[in-house]
Amino acid sequence: MNALLLRRSLLLAVMLLLGACGDKAALTPEPLRPVLTAVLGTAADSGVATYSGEVRSRYETPLGFRIPGKIAARLVDAGALVKAGDVLARLDPADTALSAVAADAQLELADADLRRYRELRGKNFVSQSALDAKETSFKATRAQADLARNQSSYTVLRADHAGVIALVAAEVGQVVAAGQTVMRVARTDALEVAVAIPEARVPEVRQLKSAEVRLWADEEASYPAVLRELSAVADPVTRTYAARVSISAPDSRVLLGMTANVKFLRDTPEVNADSSLSVPLTAIFQKDGKPALWVVGTDQVLALRPVVVDSYGETTATLSSGVKAGERIVVAGVHKLNVGEKIKAVDQVAGLAK
Repeated sequence: MNALLLRRSLLLAVMLLLGACGDKAALTPEPLRPVLTAVLGTAADSGVATYSGEVRSRYETPLGFRIPGKIAARLVDAGALVKAGDVLARLDPADTALSAVAADAQLELADADLRRYRELRGKNFVSQSALDAKETSFKATRAQADLARNQSSYTVLRADHAGVIALVAAEVGQVVAAGQTVMRVARTDALEVAVAIPEARVPEVRQLKSAEVRLWADEEASYPAVLRELSAVADPVTRTYAARVSISAPDSRVLLGMTANVKFLRDTPEVNADSSLSVPLTAIFQKDGKPALWVVGTDQVLALRPVVVDSYGETTATLSSGVKAGERIVVAGVHKLNVGEKIKAVDQVAGLAK
C-alpha cells in the first residue's frame, strides 16, 4: 500500500513539473516573421523596377608607357590614392639612355659638319646646294636627338590626374609593349552607377531621367541621381542596354566597386487615391482563383483583401479597385502567410523594419 502511494506521488510530481515547463514555454512569445512590404502609391510600387549595379567612376583612364620596355619599379598598389604628376612606375632606362647618347653624338657630328661647310661656302669652295643639304641633315639629326631625349622621359609613368588606382595589370620584371595598359586610374570626384536596362524598360527609363541610388552595404545611404547615359545598342550577350546614372553629391560612404540599387522616379510624387495603382506580380495572391493582396494593418496584422486587376505587365499588375494609395501591402512570400498573422514589416525600398 505504501509503495502504491509512493508511486502515485512521484507521478503527480512529474506531471506538475511538465506543466510548469509548458507554462514557461507558453509565456515565451515567438519572434515576429519579417515580411517584405511596400506602401501603395509610392516609388516602391510605382511600376518602375529597381536595378542593381556597380559604383564606377565616370572617368577611368588606362595608363601605359609610350615605349616598350621592361618594368623596373612599380611604386603604387591597387587602391592607392594618387595626385596629378605622381610617379606610378618606371621602365629599365638602359636602352633609352644609350639611344640618347648615340643621338647626341650624331648631333655633335652634324653640327661640326655644318660649321665646316658654312666656312667652305664663305670661301666659295662648295656650292650652295651642298650647304643646304648639310643644313637639312643637321635639322633631321637634331630632331632625332630631341626624340631620343623624349623617349628617355617616357620610361617614367605618371598620373595624369588625381584619383585612385583601380587596376594594376603589370608587375616588376614584365616586358610590356608601347601603349599596353599597366594601370587604370579612376577619378573619385565623378561617381556613377553602371546598370543594365532590359529592352522592354528602355523607353520608360529614357523618359524618367531622375533616380534614387541606395547602397547595398549601407541601407540608410540614399542619394539623388540622374540618368547620364543610355546606350543605343544592346549588349549582344545579355540583350540589355548599358546605362550610367550619375550620383549627386556622394559622400565618403560611396566607394568605387560598391553594389548599389537604382530606382528611377516618376515626375509626379503624389498619386491620386482614385487612380489605378501598380503592384509587383509577386504581391498578388490567388484565393479561389481570384486575385487578392495581403494588406498590413496599423497593428502589423495581416488581412487578405480581394482586388480587381485591370492588366498584367512584365513585372507589375495594374489594379482598378480593392485597395487605395497609402495602404501597406506584402510584396513577397505571399503564399506563406495566414489571415490574422502579426508580422514585422520590412520596407521594400529602405529595407528597414516598420
